[in-house]
Amino acid sequence: MKYEKFKKLKNKDFKRLTGVDFSTFKEMVFLVKEHISRTKKTGRTNKLIIEDQVLMTLDYYREYRTYFHLGQDYGLHESNVCRTIEKIESILVKSKQFRLPGKKAIIQKDENGIIPINQIVMDVTETQIERPKNQQKKSYSGKKKAHTIKTQIIVDKKTKLIVCIEQGKGKEHDFTVFKKSKIKMANEIEILADKGYQGINKFHSNSKIPFKKTKKKKLSKEQKKFNKELNKERIVIEHINRKLKIFRILSSRYRNRRRKFGLRFNLIAGIYNYELKLQLLLVENN
Repeated sequence: MKYEKFKKLKNKDFKRLTGVDFSTFKEMVFLVKEHISRTKKTGRTNKLIIEDQVLMTLDYYREYRTYFHLGQDYGLHESNVCRTIEKIESILVKSKQFRLPGKKAIIQKDENGIIPINQIVMDVTETQIERPKNQQKKSYSGKKKAHTIKTQIIVDKKTKLIVCIEQGKGKEHDFTVFKKSKIKMANEIEILADKGYQGINKFHSNSKIPFKKTKKKKLSKEQKKFNKELNKERIVIEHINRKLKIFRILSSRYRNRRRKFGLRFNLIAGIYNYELKLQLLLVENN
């Protein structure tokens, strides 16, 4: 059994292997066991223990190997691997522990009538996909020169927690993805965005975007300084993108059906939030 071997690893090595801390892994196993204990048992019993089922799901996200290769490692048929992974991720994404706050978190006020979030950082990342059979032009990204899915990530700058995500097709402009998301937020919240959000001030006046030079007009020293300072503030979201894309299912060419991509991105973002919350609690206690 894989788990019996890997549970002896140090936490640093376990995270290198799976992409998550050992404490996060144990929480995942607990949630799956709790869900299974509450549901009626049907069909055949899975050959793998719950720990190995969760480990196989993380292995799939981390390395993004084919179901066939995972089946050879875990002693299952590839169809069984597919069913097991879909079952585990479905259970985890529905749990409160790995659920994103959502759009409501941007407009909700506390007991004193104050919105907890002061600044948000927005960015759009692209993931390459297989060439679609139909409507290929809608998914073609001129930036990546490939067919892609766009994912808009909104982050609370203070806590670095991901608030919500929105999906779009490769051809869609970053600002189009924002408008499609229909996110409403109070004027007190400041938005920090990149050049892809030209025109956002018409929708939200309290927004900062870099100045864009043209062929006829170069940037002044003040504008260059403003852009540099803004990029320093926005760097937090680039670091988050890097942490999410440690899971190769998000950084490699996505081979599966696109309707599952949003669920998997949400789950990985939820895992990132969960581990960050634990770190923040440790800092507060110390």
